[in-house]
Amino acid sequence: MNTQNRINQLFQNKKKNIFSVYFTAGYPQLDDTVKIIQELEKNGTDLIEIGMPFSDPVADGPVIQHSSTVALKNGMSIKKLFQQLASIRETVQIPLILMGYLNPVVQYGVENFCRKCQEVGIDGLILPDLPLSVYQEEFQSMFEKYNLHNVLLITPQTSDARIQEIDDASKGFIYMVSTSSTTGAKSNVSDFNKDYFERVNQLKLKNTRLIGFGISNRETFENACCYASGAIIGSAFVKALEQEKPLDERISSFVKGIVIGS
Repeated sequence: MNTQNRINQLFQNKKKNIFSVYFTAGYPQLDDTVKIIQELEKNGTDLIEIGMPFSDPVADGPVIQHSSTVALKNGMSIKKLFQQLASIRETVQIPLILMGYLNPVVQYGVENFCRKCQEVGIDGLILPDLPLSVYQEEFQSMFEKYNLHNVLLITPQTSDARIQEIDDASKGFIYMVSTSSTTGAKSNVSDFNKDYFERVNQLKLKNTRLIGFGISNRETFENACCYASGAIIGSAFVKALEQEKPLDERISSFVKGIVIGS
């Protein structure tokens, strides 16, 4: 068994321009999940966030909401996702994170969920509606037992004291939400809150930070990388999956459009 978490291994080996991609499991087709993961790794993605579709995704913009709706109609569920990921570690080495909402995890059974994550080789979870205090009181020991990092989010509204608290409680990385809005591509780099980025930089946090929400192209990716160790692209990639071209071509052209020369 891999005793050290792959997320930590990544950050030990790479300090800048870390490229993370989010997509919704079971979208555009139910059985695309594994192929998308494999193609993302093959094309140079450093970290993948696999979205667990949910019927009431409060933090998601229209593109990801739509992908969740389609994935659920396709028949995607947590049980189905674990079945799809059963042998993923035979072909994929990079860190994999499951991202979604707390309710489906609780419905599945938190310990069962964590155990399955460890079995298939998941390295961490992002559950935006899981408050820090609830995580620490009810879930932390369980996550640690199964070597799962809980990735916590900060926003421009998060106070310095709260950010320090989140940094102290984090073991993987901090997900730095670029704006106060829902997910979705921003048109240009000026839409980012640079005062917020600089404020967080001055806090000298111990954890790696990745910026998400609004990263959509090479310009916004490179700009985000000036203020953190890397960035996360979600909506723009999910949108690229809607193209007519074969899946491997869609993924290859998208990733190369972001990271070549970065």
